[in-house]
Amino acid sequence: MKALLTLAAIAVLLISAWVLGLSVNRLADPLLLAESRVFEVPRGQTAQGVLHQFAEQGWLTADVPPAPVLQLGLRLFPEWSHLRAGHYRVYPGDSLLSVARRMRAGDVATIDITLIEGLRTKDLLQLLRNTDGIVDDLDGRSGDQLMAEINPEWPYAEGVFLPETYRFPWGTRMSRVLRQMHQALEATLEQAWALCTPERCALKTREELLVLASIIEKETGVASERTEISGVFHRRLRKKMRLQTDPTVIYGVGDAFDGNLTRAHLRTDTPWNTYTRGGLPPTPICLPGRDSLFAAAQPKAGTSLYFVATGQGAHVFSDTLAEHQRAVRKYQLKRGK
Repeated sequence: MKALLTLAAIAVLLISAWVLGLSVNRLADPLLLAESRVFEVPRGQTAQGVLHQFAEQGWLTADVPPAPVLQLGLRLFPEWSHLRAGHYRVYPGDSLLSVARRMRAGDVATIDITLIEGLRTKDLLQLLRNTDGIVDDLDGRSGDQLMAEINPEWPYAEGVFLPETYRFPWGTRMSRVLRQMHQALEATLEQAWALCTPERCALKTREELLVLASIIEKETGVASERTEISGVFHRRLRKKMRLQTDPTVIYGVGDAFDGNLTRAHLRTDTPWNTYTRGGLPPTPICLPGRDSLFAAAQPKAGTSLYFVATGQGAHVFSDTLAEHQRAVRKYQLKRGK
């Protein structure tokens, strides 16, 4: 009898060790994933609930042990207790244990959003709507309507979000994304405005600084030219000369613009047409980046009042209208010197 009991005890131990080893091995097995995926752990979710999600997605191996056996293995690993709610990314090669460690640490999935200088706010809204992991909670509200809630000081949404790269947790609401982008713009605009002294600048408000920065952003992609173009615009403003900048005309034409700027466009009056109206336009024409904001606040000293694109990405600057007209003939009309 003692021998039988001993043999039975040994058998139980061997079976237990086998079951335990099997469950531990299965917890360490790679999940069945060909590409990374994101899943949600709701608040209060249990380890068994996560396993059920994985099984429904087909991420568990076909010979995974039955639930009671898995539960035995799960109890041995603290990673599976106190899982933090959130969205998590799983990668090819991940195991249940490696995923569990991320869930316990709260290492949630994130989204990187790069906002490029020169875009319009409507482009930003479309970008966010097309980004996986961003939740559209605007409920049909326009950018202007949202800005009335985020910052009532701004009567419009154009140009009031800072281009740079942002990182957000998966599942972030669009309104929160826009709020953070606007706060970044506010902070940068404040820094630039502090440099815009009366002796240096022809601008009266930081809103005017933002508008001018948006024009500079559209006028050149050459970093070294930004302050020089800024200087031209500041001098024209001081002299009460019209800015006569093509990007403002194009903005005023709107979606009807087909890429070909004509004389008719230049003569057609809109609030943004700086050929037909003096001063700055009523709103920015795009989202200016940091460099353009600081260039608008720090115009380069000089005497030039005109510039024309060379067709190679740069510009030629002129002091007089006669010089400017020669440059236009040379670089735009291709009529020689």
